[in-house]
Amino acid sequence: MSKNLVIVESPAKAKTIQKYLGKDFEVKSSFGHIRDLPKKGMGIDLATFSPDYEVSADKKKLVTELKAAVKKAEMVWLASDEDREGEAIAWHLADELKLKPENRKRIVFHEITKNAILKAIENPRDIDQNLVNAQQARRVLDRIVGFEMSPVLWKKVKPGLSAGRVQSVAVRLIVEREKEIREFVPKASFKLDGIFLNNTEQEIAAKLKKDFEKEEEAEKFLEKAKTTEFKVLNVETRPGTRSASAPFTTSTLQQEASSRLGYNVTNTMRLAQRLYEEGYITYMRTDSVNLSQEAIEGAKKQITSEYGAEYSSPRNYTTKSASAQEAHEAIRPTDFAVKSIGDAQLNRLYQLIYRRTLASQMANAKIEKTVIEIGNASLPQHFEAQGEVIIFDGFLKAYGIVKTEDDDEDNNEKLLPKVKVGEILSYKKITASEKFTRPSARYTEAGLVKKLEELGIGRPSTYAPTIQTIQNREYVDKRELESQTREVIKMSLTKDKIKKEVLEEKFGGDKNKFVPTDIGEVVNDFLTDNFKEILDYGFTARVEESFDEIANGDQKWKEMMTNFYSKFHPRIEDVEENADRATGDRLLGVDPKTGKNVHARIGRFGAMIQIGETEDEEKPIFASLMAGQNIATISLAEALELFKLPFELNEFEGQPVSVGVGRFGPYVKWGETFISIPKGEDPLSVSQARAEEIIGEKKKADAPIASYKGEPVTKGSGRFGPFIKYKDLFINVPKRYNFENLSQSDIDELIDAKLEKEANRYIQQWEKEKISIENGRWGPFVKFGKAMFKIPKKKDETKYEAEELKEVSLDEVKKWITDQDKNAFAEKKKPAAKKTAAKKTTAVKKTAAKKK
Repeated sequence: MSKNLVIVESPAKAKTIQKYLGKDFEVKSSFGHIRDLPKKGMGIDLATFSPDYEVSADKKKLVTELKAAVKKAEMVWLASDEDREGEAIAWHLADELKLKPENRKRIVFHEITKNAILKAIENPRDIDQNLVNAQQARRVLDRIVGFEMSPVLWKKVKPGLSAGRVQSVAVRLIVEREKEIREFVPKASFKLDGIFLNNTEQEIAAKLKKDFEKEEEAEKFLEKAKTTEFKVLNVETRPGTRSASAPFTTSTLQQEASSRLGYNVTNTMRLAQRLYEEGYITYMRTDSVNLSQEAIEGAKKQITSEYGAEYSSPRNYTTKSASAQEAHEAIRPTDFAVKSIGDAQLNRLYQLIYRRTLASQMANAKIEKTVIEIGNASLPQHFEAQGEVIIFDGFLKAYGIVKTEDDDEDNNEKLLPKVKVGEILSYKKITASEKFTRPSARYTEAGLVKKLEELGIGRPSTYAPTIQTIQNREYVDKRELESQTREVIKMSLTKDKIKKEVLEEKFGGDKNKFVPTDIGEVVNDFLTDNFKEILDYGFTARVEESFDEIANGDQKWKEMMTNFYSKFHPRIEDVEENADRATGDRLLGVDPKTGKNVHARIGRFGAMIQIGETEDEEKPIFASLMAGQNIATISLAEALELFKLPFELNEFEGQPVSVGVGRFGPYVKWGETFISIPKGEDPLSVSQARAEEIIGEKKKADAPIASYKGEPVTKGSGRFGPFIKYKDLFINVPKRYNFENLSQSDIDELIDAKLEKEANRYIQQWEKEKISIENGRWGPFVKFGKAMFKIPKKKDETKYEAEELKEVSLDEVKKWITDQDKNAFAEKKKPAAKKTAAKKTTAVKKTAAKKK
């Protein structure tokens, strides 16, 4: 029996730590938080702000196991992560497992190495209640904001929406950037580039130091340049240095992994978590660039042995952010002697961290920058060529590259040939190109993280979940935006002749950048109009500062909550009572055929166009917007085009054919089959021949690939990946199978497994009532329609066995359902004829009750 029980957050970490501790220690994992606020209901006493924590259903078995292990141990070591979340996990464990102060110790470490673990065991402490309270304050405040603001959105915008303190601010950033892009008016100017030759025919590329606003000015310059003798007017050589960037924080790692490796924020954090748990890097949630003395010494040793003493330049960095916790370390390798690791995907991220940390401890690169001025006294402006030579590569040696991440790719700096002042040069070609100014770029994931960090919104642990949430809520997406085309003028001077041509240039296209959805814009506008303070960047940053003060013991968390809620709740009530409904309604104009107004707005199924008013005798007609169209930008002409859909075509193989657009985009309908029209194809341009082609492709794709017990088997790809279909069963095909070349034995195996699973799925089923008792991942449950319900315990407080559930009557199951949802079997009321009147009556009653 082990005298010591160590509880960590993850099984991977437990496995690594177990290797370093002797047989007197047993290491177990809590798999993150063992308890939290309840999923249903707010779970907070709003009079005292006391949270009502509960052990989640999927953790009850684990908690029972941990309690049993605690009874056997003399000392329990709580070894969750070193941040506020980790401290809260330790506190919840201590409380739920009833650990007494004399039988528990709290240990923290920045890295999972033998030295770090043993050092932590030698230097235990107790749970830091200030850190716990800071985490509780964040959790409670965010729960209150979400639970009170979201129902307002359900009433005023659309059911099923959600709001959150950090997520709503992140959406606001993306919406405001999109509006800025729409309102941007590009300005044209002419930029001149020249290629000059010295007496040995070596090329020197240079740029004119000034742009011209008008075409005539650029053409006049080229005319003058025809007969100009170009000379080297000045050659300036000056020494310079380049210094390495600081080691990684969570934010800078996410940004660099995005730009260099193409990883999204969630993927980066998942891989970094694995690197940390397997002992390769220090803790990956940090806002500090600080390195321990041990790390600085380790880097120095590696640099000296690999590159030489002249490359070593030990230093420590300080964080610019006032809220950064300097006690923490930057993200770095735990052992600089480990240059690479076996797992290819993990190794790519590890290499990024390894090189960045090593480079931060290396000497500056020494460069020699050369600037050559080319022109003539008779010309109003001169050309300038820039180049540089690396005299000493310094930290660049670690990167194996010449450019750092801060370099501009278009800076035209390169090695230049040697020239003297007064030397005559001939021009090979001088080009004047019309260039348009560009609006600010849309946010990438990395760019959004950087902006949130700059504004002081969120903390290292919040960036990835925030970005994931706003995409899951469908407030923003990364849809591809098609380019537009415009004409640009290009003039070239070669051999004393000016050639002018008009070219086509694509602009405005984008991919893998955040774009707000229609519903995202409507929700953002409603929240910024009605909850200015919550959506204010400064307010959100001040809340983060308050959490920091609580963590430092300078503020009491419940006092902070009382102060916040006393202003927040009255605003909720006011908006709920008085704010207008938000639909993003935009009047586009009048339909020339009917003389009725045409609106673009949010409807029940998303963005749509409406002709006519809801209060008209004749009902309005509707059409869905197509992918790429937007309420804020669609024109009247584009909107009216949508009403040409659906349209009928001739029958094909005895079945009617039509073209339309629905919730999932444009389609060809053949009989009862809906076939998606390929992305980017205009449904209005689909002819009879094209429709038949699309149907033919679908028939080919749906053709049976095999048979099972005499029945055809087809295959396809859906939202959950590749599948095969047998009768009414859709069977997912795991990655271990070659989907393109499934053998008959593969198909038999997949269908057999699915049929066996389906046979074991139902314990009892009442199809007519849409009620069933099913086997689930965590045990049996009741399903009614799409809703799931728990099976209560028997009178003797024991659980039902599967055999007993086979004998339970339908009436008993119905009682279980109504005990959990009183309105489950209530008849749905038909909507009242006069909705508006009914709402007003309710509102009056509410107000009266309040005054009373």
